[in-house]
Amino acid sequence: MTEPAPEQPREALPLDSTAQLLTRITSQLGTQLSLVSLNGTRRPMHRTRIPGPTLVAVAHGSRDPQALRTALELLDRVRELRPGLDVRLGHIELNEPLLPDTLAGIGQGEAVLVPLLLGRGHHVRHDLPRAAAASGLRTRVAAPLGPHPLIVETLYERLVEAGWRDGDGTSRSAGVVLAAAGSRDPDSGVDARRTAAMLSARLGGVPVVPAYASAATPTVPAAVRALAARGRHRVAVASYFTAPGRFATASADAAPGIAAAPLGSHPAMARLLLHRYDQALTAAAPALDALAHARLLASA
Repeated sequence: MTEPAPEQPREALPLDSTAQLLTRITSQLGTQLSLVSLNGTRRPMHRTRIPGPTLVAVAHGSRDPQALRTALELLDRVRELRPGLDVRLGHIELNEPLLPDTLAGIGQGEAVLVPLLLGRGHHVRHDLPRAAAASGLRTRVAAPLGPHPLIVETLYERLVEAGWRDGDGTSRSAGVVLAAAGSRDPDSGVDARRTAAMLSARLGGVPVVPAYASAATPTVPAAVRALAARGRHRVAVASYFTAPGRFATASADAAPGIAAAPLGSHPAMARLLLHRYDQALTAAAPALDALAHARLLASA
């Protein structure tokens, strides 16, 4: 079937009257509605495929239905930033599609696995390489999303959305707890502490204490108490989670004051996802095929 020729770009209407503004809004709304089927699902868009490896975003998975919706919204932002790139989602557990199924659906070619995880840990070091090795594809595994200044900017904006004021950065009574999932991998703690230091600088020097929902200490309530013991009674909790879920909810419930939303589908997170993808492509090490992955794991 021959695809219709792309429409020629239209000149922007001068917005000098209410009628013209309403006409433009109606036109844009009609375009958006044309992409939605009667059952509410998004229709596939005709795009020219960009040559290059498939970007597979790897989420942990959660029983909270908002987690899956958030991941899909984030990937929609990624596609808007780079139309034509093959972008897919896979989960480590709890949600479909699971990562092995996503990789199997690619068929032949190459893939870059970008973990929607915020630091080094077992999933990044072991689970993702094993799934890549079993897929039979030529793959690269990108670095986790954090630490990175784009995450810090997102954390800052989520705090502001929740009620944080710039003046709080100079208050001797203010403090922030950076609530993270937690890991037994010591490098994960290093990554969280680095992010906390960067967020402290972004907030004007206010103390930021990393805390964890599992597997590491201190817990979020313990970190809140520690800040209070230092005279920091106006404590906000920054949510160092990529999406809503059990740990994010428990951490927010422990906040004595401001509780920020998770990082979610913030535009900066979509930019960071593509940045990690591009980094993996330009890394000195070549893409590893399944056999190379297996040898690597056997020698570890």
